[in-house]
Amino acid sequence: MINLTIGENQGQQRLDRFLKKYFAKASLSYIYRLVRKDVKLNGRRAKPETMLAAGDELIIYISAEEALSLQGAKASLRAADAGARPRTKKQFTVVYEDENILIAAKPFGLLTHGDGREKKNHLANQVVDYLIEKGEYRPSREPTFTPAPANRLDRNTTGLVLFGKTASALKELNSMLRERTGIEKLYFTIAAGCIKEELHLRAAMVKDESRNMAAIVSAGDSVKGDSVKDKDGEERAEQGAPQGKLMDTEVFPLAVSARDGGYTLAEVRLNTGRTHQIRLQLAAAGHPLIGDPKYGSGRVNKIVKQRYGLSTHLLHAGRLIFTDCRTAGPLSYLQGREFSCPLPAQFVRIKEDIFGKNDFRRK
Repeated sequence: MINLTIGENQGQQRLDRFLKKYFAKASLSYIYRLVRKDVKLNGRRAKPETMLAAGDELIIYISAEEALSLQGAKASLRAADAGARPRTKKQFTVVYEDENILIAAKPFGLLTHGDGREKKNHLANQVVDYLIEKGEYRPSREPTFTPAPANRLDRNTTGLVLFGKTASALKELNSMLRERTGIEKLYFTIAAGCIKEELHLRAAMVKDESRNMAAIVSAGDSVKGDSVKDKDGEERAEQGAPQGKLMDTEVFPLAVSARDGGYTLAEVRLNTGRTHQIRLQLAAAGHPLIGDPKYGSGRVNKIVKQRYGLSTHLLHAGRLIFTDCRTAGPLSYLQGREFSCPLPAQFVRIKEDIFGKNDFRRK
Protein backbone atom coordinates (compact mmCIF):
# COMPACT_ATOMS: atom_id res chain seq x y z
CA MET A 1 0.00 0.00 0.00
CA ILE A 2 1.26 3.47 -0.96
CA ASN A 3 0.33 6.50 1.16
CA LEU A 4 0.85 9.95 -0.38
CA THR A 5 0.13 13.48 0.79
CA ILE A 6 -0.39 15.91 -2.08
CA GLY A 7 2.00 18.85 -1.85
CA GLU A 8 1.91 22.33 -3.39
CA ASN A 9 3.66 21.12 -6.55
CA GLN A 10 1.13 18.31 -7.07
CA GLY A 11 -2.10 20.24 -6.49
CA GLN A 12 -4.32 21.72 -9.19
CA GLN A 13 -4.15 18.71 -11.48
CA ARG A 14 -6.45 15.82 -12.30
CA LEU A 15 -6.11 12.57 -10.38
CA ASP A 16 -5.51 10.49 -13.52
CA ARG A 17 -2.80 12.88 -14.75
CA PHE A 18 -1.09 12.81 -11.36
CA LEU A 19 -1.08 9.01 -11.40
CA LYS A 20 0.25 8.90 -14.98
CA LYS A 21 3.19 11.08 -13.92
CA TYR A 22 3.74 9.07 -10.75
CA PHE A 23 3.64 5.76 -12.62
CA ALA A 24 5.44 6.85 -15.79
CA LYS A 25 5.72 3.33 -17.19
CA ALA A 26 2.05 2.47 -16.71
CA SER A 27 -0.43 2.45 -19.57
CA LEU A 28 -3.51 4.66 -19.47
CA SER A 29 -5.72 1.58 -19.21
CA TYR A 30 -3.77 0.54 -16.11
CA ILE A 31 -4.22 4.03 -14.61
CA TYR A 32 -7.99 4.01 -15.14
CA ARG A 33 -8.27 0.50 -13.71
CA LEU A 34 -6.26 1.64 -10.73
CA VAL A 35 -8.60 4.57 -10.11
CA ARG A 36 -11.66 2.32 -10.31
CA LYS A 37 -10.39 -0.39 -7.96
CA ASP A 38 -7.29 0.54 -5.97
CA VAL A 39 -7.28 4.27 -5.19
CA LYS A 40 -8.91 6.29 -2.42
CA LEU A 41 -8.71 10.05 -2.10
CA ASN A 42 -9.30 11.38 1.41
CA GLY A 43 -10.81 7.99 2.31
CA ARG A 44 -13.23 7.84 -0.65
CA ARG A 45 -13.35 6.64 -4.20
CA ALA A 46 -12.71 9.38 -6.75
CA LYS A 47 -13.19 9.86 -10.48
CA PRO A 48 -10.24 10.23 -12.88
CA GLU A 49 -11.08 13.90 -13.49
CA THR A 50 -11.16 14.81 -9.78
CA MET A 51 -8.90 17.81 -9.13
CA LEU A 52 -6.27 17.34 -6.44
CA ALA A 53 -5.46 19.97 -3.83
CA ALA A 54 -2.49 20.45 -1.52
CA GLY A 55 -3.05 18.45 1.65
CA ASP A 56 -5.15 15.71 0.05
CA GLU A 57 -4.42 12.17 1.28
CA LEU A 58 -4.06 9.54 -1.43
CA ILE A 59 -3.93 5.78 -0.78
CA ILE A 60 -2.97 3.40 -3.59
CA TYR A 61 -3.60 -0.26 -2.83
CA ILE A 62 -0.69 -1.88 -4.64
CA SER A 63 2.61 -3.24 -3.34
CA ALA A 64 5.75 -1.15 -3.07
CA GLU A 65 7.46 -3.54 -5.51
CA GLU A 66 4.77 -3.04 -8.16
CA ALA A 67 4.85 0.72 -7.65
CA LEU A 68 8.64 0.82 -8.06
CA SER A 69 8.47 -1.16 -11.30
CA LEU A 70 6.08 1.42 -12.76
CA GLN A 71 7.88 4.59 -11.70
CA GLY A 72 10.68 4.79 -14.28
CA ALA A 73 13.13 7.70 -14.06
CA LYS A 74 11.52 9.08 -10.91
CA ALA A 75 12.73 6.06 -8.97
CA SER A 76 16.29 6.91 -10.03
CA LEU A 77 15.84 10.43 -8.71
CA ARG A 78 14.64 9.09 -5.38
CA ALA A 79 17.83 7.03 -5.27
CA ALA A 80 19.80 10.23 -5.82
CA ASP A 81 17.85 11.84 -3.00
CA ALA A 82 18.98 9.02 -0.75
CA GLY A 83 22.56 9.23 -1.99
CA ALA A 84 22.39 5.91 -3.86
CA ARG A 85 22.77 7.32 -7.37
CA PRO A 86 26.06 8.82 -8.66
CA ARG A 87 25.47 12.50 -9.34
CA THR A 88 26.44 14.37 -12.47
CA LYS A 89 29.37 16.76 -12.53
CA LYS A 90 28.26 20.39 -12.42
CA GLN A 91 29.34 22.13 -15.65
CA PHE A 92 26.93 25.08 -15.69
CA THR A 93 27.11 28.33 -13.76
CA VAL A 94 24.21 29.93 -11.93
CA VAL A 95 23.37 33.37 -13.32
CA TYR A 96 20.36 33.93 -11.05
CA GLU A 97 18.42 31.89 -8.54
CA ASP A 98 15.55 32.42 -6.11
CA GLU A 99 12.90 30.18 -4.55
CA ASN A 100 10.99 29.88 -7.85
CA ILE A 101 13.44 29.92 -10.76
CA LEU A 102 17.03 29.24 -11.68
CA ILE A 103 18.79 30.73 -14.70
CA ALA A 104 21.76 28.63 -15.81
CA ALA A 105 24.56 29.49 -18.23
CA LYS A 106 24.97 26.39 -20.41
CA PRO A 107 28.47 25.72 -21.73
CA PHE A 108 29.39 24.55 -25.22
CA GLY A 109 28.85 20.85 -25.92
CA LEU A 110 26.30 20.16 -23.17
CA LEU A 111 22.79 18.96 -24.04
CA THR A 112 19.85 20.72 -22.37
CA HIS A 113 17.91 17.41 -22.20
CA GLY A 114 19.11 13.87 -22.67
CA ASP A 115 18.83 12.03 -25.97
CA GLY A 116 19.31 8.49 -27.24
CA ARG A 117 23.09 8.72 -26.82
CA GLU A 118 23.35 10.78 -23.63
CA LYS A 119 20.76 9.99 -20.97
CA LYS A 120 22.59 11.05 -17.82
CA ASN A 121 25.05 13.92 -18.18
CA HIS A 122 22.91 16.77 -19.48
CA LEU A 123 21.97 20.18 -18.11
CA ALA A 124 18.55 19.17 -16.78
CA ASN A 125 20.07 16.39 -14.66
CA GLN A 126 22.92 18.61 -13.51
CA VAL A 127 20.50 21.26 -12.24
CA VAL A 128 18.35 18.66 -10.47
CA ASP A 129 21.42 17.16 -8.77
CA TYR A 130 22.58 20.65 -7.79
CA LEU A 131 19.21 21.35 -6.14
CA ILE A 132 19.22 17.95 -4.40
CA GLU A 133 22.68 18.67 -3.02
CA LYS A 134 21.51 22.07 -1.75
CA GLY A 135 18.55 20.39 -0.07
CA GLU A 136 16.06 22.50 -2.07
CA TYR A 137 14.61 19.57 -3.99
CA ARG A 138 13.69 16.25 -2.40
CA PRO A 139 12.42 13.72 -4.98
CA SER A 140 11.05 11.55 -2.19
CA ARG A 141 8.68 14.38 -1.27
CA GLU A 142 7.76 15.29 -4.85
CA PRO A 143 5.91 12.33 -6.37
CA THR A 144 5.30 13.90 -9.79
CA PHE A 145 7.26 17.16 -10.03
CA THR A 146 10.87 17.61 -11.13
CA PRO A 147 12.51 21.02 -11.69
CA ALA A 148 12.89 21.39 -15.44
CA PRO A 149 13.99 23.82 -18.18
CA ALA A 150 11.38 26.01 -19.84
CA ASN A 151 13.54 26.66 -22.91
CA ARG A 152 16.24 24.62 -24.58
CA LEU A 153 19.44 25.28 -26.49
CA ASP A 154 21.21 23.07 -29.04
CA ARG A 155 24.29 21.20 -27.82
CA ASN A 156 26.69 23.71 -29.39
CA THR A 157 24.69 26.83 -28.52
CA THR A 158 25.79 28.46 -25.28
CA GLY A 159 24.00 30.75 -22.84
CA LEU A 160 20.95 31.22 -20.69
CA VAL A 161 18.45 28.46 -19.88
CA LEU A 162 15.44 29.10 -17.62
CA PHE A 163 14.43 26.50 -15.02
CA GLY A 164 11.26 26.35 -12.95
CA LYS A 165 12.00 25.13 -9.41
CA THR A 166 8.31 24.82 -8.51
CA ALA A 167 5.33 23.57 -10.52
CA SER A 168 3.64 26.98 -10.54
CA ALA A 169 6.81 28.77 -11.64
CA LEU A 170 7.51 26.25 -14.42
CA LYS A 171 3.93 26.52 -15.65
CA GLU A 172 4.20 30.31 -15.71
CA LEU A 173 7.53 30.28 -17.57
CA ASN A 174 6.15 27.86 -20.16
CA SER A 175 3.07 30.04 -20.62
CA MET A 176 5.12 33.23 -21.04
CA LEU A 177 7.41 31.63 -23.60
CA ARG A 178 4.56 29.95 -25.48
CA GLU A 179 2.54 33.15 -25.73
CA ARG A 180 5.66 35.16 -26.72
CA THR A 181 4.62 38.16 -24.65
CA GLY A 182 6.41 37.78 -21.36
CA ILE A 183 10.09 36.95 -21.99
CA GLU A 184 12.37 38.45 -24.62
CA LYS A 185 15.16 36.09 -25.78
CA LEU A 186 18.25 37.67 -27.36
CA TYR A 187 21.17 35.86 -28.97
CA PHE A 188 24.58 36.94 -30.24
CA THR A 189 26.17 35.49 -33.36
CA ILE A 190 28.59 36.19 -36.21
CA ALA A 191 27.15 35.82 -39.69
CA ALA A 192 28.77 35.81 -43.11
CA GLY A 193 28.32 38.90 -45.30
CA CYS A 194 27.59 42.51 -44.42
CA ILE A 195 24.20 43.15 -42.81
CA LYS A 196 23.90 46.93 -42.81
CA GLU A 197 20.26 47.30 -41.75
CA GLU A 198 17.96 45.55 -39.32
CA LEU A 199 16.17 42.48 -40.71
CA HIS A 200 12.75 41.12 -39.78
CA LEU A 201 12.54 37.57 -41.10
CA ARG A 202 9.27 35.60 -41.27
CA ALA A 203 8.93 32.17 -42.80
CA ALA A 204 7.27 28.79 -42.45
CA MET A 205 9.43 25.75 -41.75
CA VAL A 206 9.27 21.99 -41.57
CA LYS A 207 11.71 19.66 -39.82
CA ASP A 208 13.26 16.50 -41.21
CA GLU A 209 13.57 14.41 -38.03
CA SER A 210 15.70 11.75 -39.70
CA ARG A 211 18.40 14.29 -40.61
CA ASN A 212 17.81 16.69 -37.69
CA MET A 213 17.53 19.56 -40.15
CA ALA A 214 14.88 22.16 -40.87
CA ALA A 215 13.84 23.67 -44.19
CA ILE A 216 11.88 26.76 -45.19
CA VAL A 217 8.74 25.91 -47.14
CA SER A 218 7.32 29.41 -47.45
CA ALA A 219 8.75 32.88 -46.91
CA GLY A 220 8.26 36.53 -47.73
CA ASP A 221 4.79 37.71 -48.70
CA SER A 222 3.18 34.33 -48.04
CA VAL A 223 3.65 34.67 -44.28
CA LYS A 224 3.08 38.38 -43.78
CA GLY A 225 -0.32 37.78 -42.22
CA ASP A 226 -1.01 36.71 -38.67
CA SER A 227 -0.26 33.17 -37.65
CA VAL A 228 -2.96 30.66 -36.84
CA LYS A 229 -2.90 27.77 -34.36
CA ASP A 230 -3.57 24.20 -35.35
CA LYS A 231 -5.37 21.58 -33.25
CA ASP A 232 -2.15 20.97 -31.27
CA GLY A 233 -1.73 24.66 -30.46
CA GLU A 234 1.24 25.08 -32.81
CA GLU A 235 1.54 28.37 -34.67
CA ARG A 236 1.59 28.00 -38.43
CA ALA A 237 1.71 30.38 -41.34
CA GLU A 238 -1.73 31.59 -42.32
CA GLN A 239 -1.03 31.57 -46.04
CA GLY A 240 1.25 29.86 -48.50
CA ALA A 241 2.30 26.73 -46.60
CA PRO A 242 -0.17 25.75 -43.90
CA GLN A 243 1.87 22.66 -43.03
CA GLY A 244 4.84 24.77 -41.95
CA LYS A 245 5.39 26.17 -38.46
CA LEU A 246 5.82 29.93 -38.27
CA MET A 247 9.29 31.40 -37.65
CA ASP A 248 9.71 35.06 -36.72
CA THR A 249 13.18 36.53 -36.15
CA GLU A 250 14.62 40.04 -35.87
CA VAL A 251 18.30 40.70 -36.60
CA PHE A 252 20.16 43.78 -35.29
CA PRO A 253 23.67 44.34 -36.73
CA LEU A 254 26.16 45.55 -34.10
CA ALA A 255 29.35 45.67 -36.19
CA VAL A 256 30.37 44.93 -39.78
CA SER A 257 33.74 43.94 -41.26
CA ALA A 258 34.57 43.76 -44.98
CA ARG A 259 37.22 41.06 -44.46
CA ASP A 260 36.89 37.87 -46.54
CA GLY A 261 33.74 39.11 -48.23
CA GLY A 262 32.17 40.41 -45.05
CA TYR A 263 31.20 39.46 -41.51
CA THR A 264 28.47 40.81 -39.22
CA LEU A 265 28.31 40.70 -35.45
CA ALA A 266 24.61 40.64 -34.68
CA GLU A 267 22.13 40.46 -31.85
CA VAL A 268 19.06 38.40 -32.73
CA ARG A 269 15.62 38.43 -31.13
CA LEU A 270 13.57 35.24 -31.31
CA ASN A 271 9.85 35.90 -31.53
CA THR A 272 9.17 32.19 -32.01
CA GLY A 273 11.25 29.22 -30.91
CA ARG A 274 11.82 26.68 -33.67
CA THR A 275 14.46 24.09 -34.42
CA HIS A 276 17.61 25.81 -35.74
CA GLN A 277 15.53 28.97 -36.33
CA ILE A 278 18.33 31.56 -36.31
CA ARG A 279 20.70 29.37 -38.29
CA LEU A 280 18.09 28.49 -40.91
CA GLN A 281 16.61 31.96 -41.42
CA LEU A 282 19.93 33.80 -41.63
CA ALA A 283 21.23 31.22 -44.10
CA ALA A 284 18.09 31.66 -46.22
CA ALA A 285 18.64 35.43 -46.11
CA GLY A 286 22.16 34.99 -47.53
CA HIS A 287 23.99 35.41 -44.21
CA PRO A 288 24.75 31.96 -42.77
CA LEU A 289 26.40 31.71 -39.37
CA ILE A 290 30.14 31.25 -39.67
CA GLY A 291 31.25 27.70 -38.96
CA ASP A 292 27.74 26.26 -39.27
CA PRO A 293 28.12 22.70 -40.63
CA LYS A 294 24.42 22.26 -41.48
CA TYR A 295 23.37 25.53 -43.09
CA GLY A 296 26.64 27.41 -43.55
CA SER A 297 28.87 28.43 -46.46
CA GLY A 298 31.61 25.95 -47.38
CA ARG A 299 33.94 28.79 -48.40
CA VAL A 300 33.45 30.75 -45.19
CA ASN A 301 33.63 27.65 -43.01
CA LYS A 302 36.97 26.68 -44.57
CA ILE A 303 38.39 30.13 -43.78
CA VAL A 304 37.27 30.20 -40.14
CA LYS A 305 38.37 26.58 -39.65
CA GLN A 306 41.89 27.40 -40.82
CA ARG A 307 42.12 30.74 -39.03
CA TYR A 308 40.36 29.99 -35.72
CA GLY A 309 39.92 26.23 -35.54
CA LEU A 310 36.15 26.83 -35.60
CA SER A 311 34.16 23.82 -36.74
CA THR A 312 30.67 24.73 -35.49
CA HIS A 313 28.44 27.79 -35.36
CA LEU A 314 28.85 30.64 -32.90
CA LEU A 315 25.51 31.26 -31.21
CA HIS A 316 25.11 32.53 -27.66
CA ALA A 317 21.85 33.09 -25.76
CA GLY A 318 23.17 36.17 -24.02
CA ARG A 319 20.16 38.08 -22.67
CA LEU A 320 16.72 37.39 -21.18
CA ILE A 321 14.29 40.18 -20.34
CA PHE A 322 11.06 39.69 -18.38
CA THR A 323 8.86 42.12 -20.27
CA ASP A 324 5.29 41.22 -19.27
CA CYS A 325 4.78 39.30 -16.02
CA ARG A 326 1.19 38.90 -14.88
CA THR A 327 0.47 41.18 -11.91
CA ALA A 328 -1.08 38.33 -9.94
CA GLY A 329 1.27 35.65 -11.23
CA PRO A 330 3.93 33.82 -9.20
CA LEU A 331 6.73 35.61 -11.09
CA SER A 332 5.32 39.16 -11.00
CA TYR A 333 8.34 40.33 -9.00
CA LEU A 334 10.56 39.70 -12.05
CA GLN A 335 8.79 42.37 -14.14
CA GLY A 336 11.38 44.42 -16.04
CA ARG A 337 14.34 42.35 -14.84
CA GLU A 338 17.10 41.59 -17.34
CA PHE A 339 19.65 38.80 -17.05
CA SER A 340 22.77 38.27 -19.12
CA CYS A 341 25.88 36.14 -19.29
CA PRO A 342 29.22 36.89 -21.00
CA LEU A 343 30.29 35.47 -24.33
CA PRO A 344 32.42 32.30 -24.23
CA ALA A 345 36.19 32.77 -24.61
CA GLN A 346 36.34 31.39 -28.17
CA PHE A 347 33.54 33.72 -29.29
CA VAL A 348 35.34 36.70 -27.73
CA ARG A 349 38.63 35.79 -29.39
CA ILE A 350 37.06 35.54 -32.86
CA LYS A 351 34.94 38.67 -32.36
CA GLU A 352 37.93 40.76 -31.31
CA ASP A 353 40.05 39.55 -34.24
CA ILE A 354 37.36 40.43 -36.79
CA PHE A 355 35.75 43.53 -35.27
CA GLY A 356 38.24 44.83 -32.70
CA LYS A 357 37.95 45.10 -28.93
CA ASN A 358 35.05 47.53 -28.74
CA ASP A 359 32.17 46.61 -26.46
CA PHE A 360 29.46 46.57 -29.12
CA ARG A 361 25.95 47.17 -27.75
CA ARG A 362 22.63 47.83 -29.39
CA LYS A 363 21.31 51.31 -28.66
